[in-house]
Amino acid sequence: MSGAGVDPAHAIVARRLTRRFGDLVAVDAVDLEVRRGELFGLLGPNGAGKTTLVRMLTGLVPATSGEAWVAGIDVRRDPDGARRVLGVVPQALTSDLDLTGHENLDIYARFFQVGRAERRPRIEELLRRVSLWDRRDDLVKTYSGGMRRRLEIARGLIHAPRVLFLDEPTIGLDPQSRRVIWDLLGELRRGSEITISLTTHYLDEAEALCDRVAIVDHGKVVALGTPQELKASVPGSDTLDLGLAAPPGDGSRAALAALPGVRDLELLPQGVRIRADGGAALLPRVIEALRAASVEVTSASLSRITLEDVFIHFTGRSLREEPAARGPGGPPRRGP
Repeated sequence: MSGAGVDPAHAIVARRLTRRFGDLVAVDAVDLEVRRGELFGLLGPNGAGKTTLVRMLTGLVPATSGEAWVAGIDVRRDPDGARRVLGVVPQALTSDLDLTGHENLDIYARFFQVGRAERRPRIEELLRRVSLWDRRDDLVKTYSGGMRRRLEIARGLIHAPRVLFLDEPTIGLDPQSRRVIWDLLGELRRGSEITISLTTHYLDEAEALCDRVAIVDHGKVVALGTPQELKASVPGSDTLDLGLAAPPGDGSRAALAALPGVRDLELLPQGVRIRADGGAALLPRVIEALRAASVEVTSASLSRITLEDVFIHFTGRSLREEPAARGPGGPPRRGP
């Protein structure tokens, strides 16, 4: 069942999607569209509403109001149909430790009524894709954390979903295992048209993997765009550091401050720091203005804000400062 007016180019659509827990509005009239084949990131501190949003999109929590579609299927009217076309890899490791890797996938394939003729080659394909074919007959209790995570991604793909939801897929993994997961997600995208929704607390992960990112806070999407678009949306997102042979005079400082795009100017012991928009285009004009004022430039560098800076700009806090404060089965609790 497809929703009227839902663009088939979009794999996930939310319209005024809302969830209340008593007086708490966990998700507040969210509108969202995720394109087919996109790797879409959800960022936000604990208690922001992103987990509840994903639970509504996957049919695990009913919406109080609003509408949602996954792969063209109305999640509220046909939750079972939606579940058949989506895969979910939760944050918690839930594979059965007393079964082999192959047995774990086989059970899930049966849950989704994957026929035997299709099941066996599908399991082999996925275990090879996640580099676990040689360990297929070993008990999962002998797997490392990274191996279990790869197994659970394979499990989420066993029924060939059109949309895959990943909740913190690299949490607790060492850098090498994280990189393996990153490579695996990249391979998945190259090999199919699957759409991936990634919830993560690692901002470098979002920047490296995601086509677009939504920052969620207080139940609302407060920013949406590509990582570069989000950076560019913050005023003074570029920083120019210039080393000078002598301190600039009042006239040269006034000339710099008057340049289009300059947001702030700070004198340093050996130069000047300028926060500006469009720093790459501005830098030659800054150097020209200083030289016109007979101020010798000895060095120049340009740096851009990070995605964490963007996050702090829109939410006023750092992800690392947020405590994990989520009760099992209930609404997320806001930090103090």
